[in-house]
Amino acid sequence: MTPGDLDLAAEPHAARAARLQLVLGAALFSTGGAGIKASSFSGLQVAGLRSGIAFLCILVLLRGSRTLGTWRTWLVGLAYASTMVLFVSANKLTTAANATFLQSTAPLFILLLGPLLLRERLRARDLRFLLVMAAGLALFFAGVHAPAGTAPDPLAGNALATVSAVSWALTIMGLRWLGRAERSGSASGSSPGSSTAAAAVLAGNAITFAAMLPWIATIEATRPADWLSVGYLGAFQVALAYVFVTAGLRRVPALEASLILMVEPVLSPAWAFLLHGERPGAWSLAGGAVILTATAWRAVTAGRRGG
Repeated sequence: MTPGDLDLAAEPHAARAARLQLVLGAALFSTGGAGIKASSFSGLQVAGLRSGIAFLCILVLLRGSRTLGTWRTWLVGLAYASTMVLFVSANKLTTAANATFLQSTAPLFILLLGPLLLRERLRARDLRFLLVMAAGLALFFAGVHAPAGTAPDPLAGNALATVSAVSWALTIMGLRWLGRAERSGSASGSSPGSSTAAAAVLAGNAITFAAMLPWIATIEATRPADWLSVGYLGAFQVALAYVFVTAGLRRVPALEASLILMVEPVLSPAWAFLLHGERPGAWSLAGGAVILTATAWRAVTAGRRGG
């Protein structure tokens, strides 16, 4: 057997391992809602502590993150930090299903903002996707779930989750912007590799922790369970999940990866139900089904047409 034959034999195994990494990453991401609700800390306190722990873990696990980057890196990090604070706050107010499904509407805002921020053309087929996603988004506000112990203010939580979808869309577009600047070598005279996704994620966690310090400083009486939950969220739900996803994306095509990552919004309500007995409302489930179906449909059709 030649070295070339060995490479070909190893390729299927590497691809299977990459798919498993994406599934594990998505599964870890999906535990965010249940983990956030497990802590009695406020949303801002959870967001800050989670990011502080994630910052340290990412710094250790991802060598590519160990750079100060450029002003572009920190600008994208700011969008990412906003997403984390908004998503945690939303989970404290509404159901995990609502927070996750609503954040999954980010592609809607990418299509709306893409022509303005990235000069990306809006195509006719994108308009159909926009209308379907907008309908799915509207369903969450057509029948707001009654307040419950784990979702005391669903309307406010839904609103925050929608804003988090906008900030997540800005984060995704920002990472694409960094990639373009890095490839063209025009990232403000930066050296290659300084404006990476890992550096932006690290910057976002640093910003979140620093911004939440005034609320973290007010923590008084606590339970061990509170610290265990934020420790898990920072080390596993954010840092390790990000390591798995970035590793998997190196070998899995974008279409397949986007479909595998849909494991997150599917599992998120299940974790919240199992750990907290949280039940999403019928309108929320209908809206989530519309959003997931539209996202899968667009991913498949875009893959067939080459973009």
